[in-house]
Amino acid sequence: MSKVIITDQKKEEIKSAADIVDIVSDYVKLKRSGNNFTGLCPFHNEKTPSFYVTPSMGIYKCFGCGSGGDVFNFLMEIEGVGFVEAMRTLAERYHIELPEEENPEYDERSQLTEGIYHALRFAGRFFFQQLTAEDAGKEALKYIQKRGIKADTIKKFGLGFSPDMMTGLLQHAKSAGINELYLAEAGLIKYNDNDIPYDVFRGRLMFPIFSTSGKVIGFGGRVMQDGKGPKYINSPQTKVYSKSEVMYGINFAKNEIRKHKQAILVEGYMDVISLHQNGIKNVLATSGTSVTKEQMRLLKNYTDDLLMVYDADNAGQNAMMRGLDIALEAGLQVRLMHLPDGEDPDSYVQKYGNESFREFVRTESQDFITFMVEHAKQAGEWDDPLQRKNNITRILTSIGRVPDAVLRETLVDHLRKLSSVGGRALYEELGGILANRRRDEVRTRQREERRAELDVDKSTEPNNRSQKIPKKPKTKPGYEKDIIRLMLEFGDPLVAYIGSNVGPDHFQDDELKTFFERIIELYNNEKEINASVFLEKDPPYPELVSEIMMDRFAVSEYGNEKRTTKIVKDSNPYFTAKGAMKLLMIRYLRNMRDKLAEELHLASDNEKSSLLAELQEARMLLHRFETTSSIDLFPSENDE
Repeated sequence: MSKVIITDQKKEEIKSAADIVDIVSDYVKLKRSGNNFTGLCPFHNEKTPSFYVTPSMGIYKCFGCGSGGDVFNFLMEIEGVGFVEAMRTLAERYHIELPEEENPEYDERSQLTEGIYHALRFAGRFFFQQLTAEDAGKEALKYIQKRGIKADTIKKFGLGFSPDMMTGLLQHAKSAGINELYLAEAGLIKYNDNDIPYDVFRGRLMFPIFSTSGKVIGFGGRVMQDGKGPKYINSPQTKVYSKSEVMYGINFAKNEIRKHKQAILVEGYMDVISLHQNGIKNVLATSGTSVTKEQMRLLKNYTDDLLMVYDADNAGQNAMMRGLDIALEAGLQVRLMHLPDGEDPDSYVQKYGNESFREFVRTESQDFITFMVEHAKQAGEWDDPLQRKNNITRILTSIGRVPDAVLRETLVDHLRKLSSVGGRALYEELGGILANRRRDEVRTRQREERRAELDVDKSTEPNNRSQKIPKKPKTKPGYEKDIIRLMLEFGDPLVAYIGSNVGPDHFQDDELKTFFERIIELYNNEKEINASVFLEKDPPYPELVSEIMMDRFAVSEYGNEKRTTKIVKDSNPYFTAKGAMKLLMIRYLRNMRDKLAEELHLASDNEKSSLLAELQEARMLLHRFETTSSIDLFPSENDE
């Protein structure tokens, strides 16, 4: 495979053109602080900003977790891609031409994430071509033109059509040299029971879903013929696409949201496209899901104000009420609005234009309390005392989601004026709601902890029901077993390599820790090391060897069902070892971090300084292991 080398001059051209504040602002809500900008670090949880961007130097730095670098480093870390993909993203954003690769195929050792992005990018171009230049897409093109969507909008949003063929995309992608694995990992193809691949999207109008930086990360597809499956289907969860964390149109809307200091949330893809085409560009939608916490946290990076405009039918109103509480809990100030009966944002703006829509928003949108009171009145639920009480409780439940105590008090006072119910009674009701919610959260957490314990410590059947049920030993971590297996199977070279990178203290399981120590002891004494040696030793070694060696070919069925070529472990045992050691160290460092954090909480003032330094070091080391490839963490002579 031939690849084009990108020169240092081209790299510097991209770096000079890229505005690091602009790029980071896609993910972090930045505030100016002198010559710098600050915000909450996107790489670890924090309540006080420790993340700084210095535009004059083109760098970022977090003093909490230690992450830092230039604009390339930021994109690589936040998107989980390699340097080439980060550079390509910036080049596309700032309209800088890169040399074309002679062969776009990515081999098996290329980063999986970059391969997925490449497959999605190819699919987007393929679907667009099918819609705009092929006979297969004529009917779909007529449909969206009839909906009032213009050619430049079709191009801007990358609309497309997936031909009604079992392998239309698959065959074109393979002829272009794209690895089938990446098509499967991107959610573009699936495999039937006979392991034969087929296209996921067939006979559908295609809506590319973009990341905040403008990468294609998934698709939504609308069926064009009745009876051909669900009306809409979306890409499945993939390495680059998480439905709960994505908002449709965010790449187009983010700067407009900042400009207008408000986001407009609608239900459908066509609502977003139609409003955008008509000049209302601070608009977005959820990506095939109900509103989620992650989506609202993303939105909070751009604005504090949200207007929700959902369909007036029961389904739309119920979805809006569910989303309301999540948005309030994220700290957003929410307004709600009904459109006239029978209208949605798309149809309204097509009929009456953007000025009419803006005027309707100005005069008809309401704070959520006024909206809910008016809705109850229109439904005839305000005059009846019991129904009014239920509606007030529902409103107070929403108020209870607001994290700001001062704002909560202001909202309660607003409800008092609208409901003519005394403030004391409202506060007592709200207090009960908050107390119940805290109890529910504690119970939920306890149930989850108990469920986790039961998953690990399931009981055996007793011979006598009056006897205490003994617990099974905890499940041994697969990566720890992998390390022992590799040492037994490949002997001295792997023992020396693994033993020079990890030690017994890094093991969680006591039996495997002891097993590791015995292997190292044999190696130091120049004794033979293999499975047979330990099968002849006293318990628990024979049982452990049997359990460990049974995992030899335990490749994920889920992964293999996606591939035409089945994977067998240890085609390169050093690579297997690297992955297992990385997981071992991450688990060890997480435990160390949590232990130090607990000790710090209980420590005296004299002890806190040294513990804080240890905690900081543990966090930085953990961050390095979580964000660095296993090849770079554990280099070996077998990396080529």
